[in-house]
Amino acid sequence: MKNTLVKIWRFYVDGFRSMTIGKTLWILIFIKLFIMFCILRVFFFPNFLNSVTDDDSQKDDYVSSQIIDRAERINDY
Repeated sequence: MKNTLVKIWRFYVDGFRSMTIGKTLWILIFIKLFIMFCILRVFFFPNFLNSVTDDDSQKDDYVSSQIIDRAERINDY
């Protein structure tokens, strides 16, 4: 089992070493992922629950009440 994992690891390392354009593409992929998950997250996905309350049990109550209210509004239609 360990020998097979070592062979797989060496296969990928050797393949990555011989890349020319692929390394540049991987760098671009990692830059885009960093921008998407670290920078855009701050602006487009604020932590709304912390603005409601800091207590975890109150957060639970708030979320459950919102789900119930929205489900009731959907059923009214």
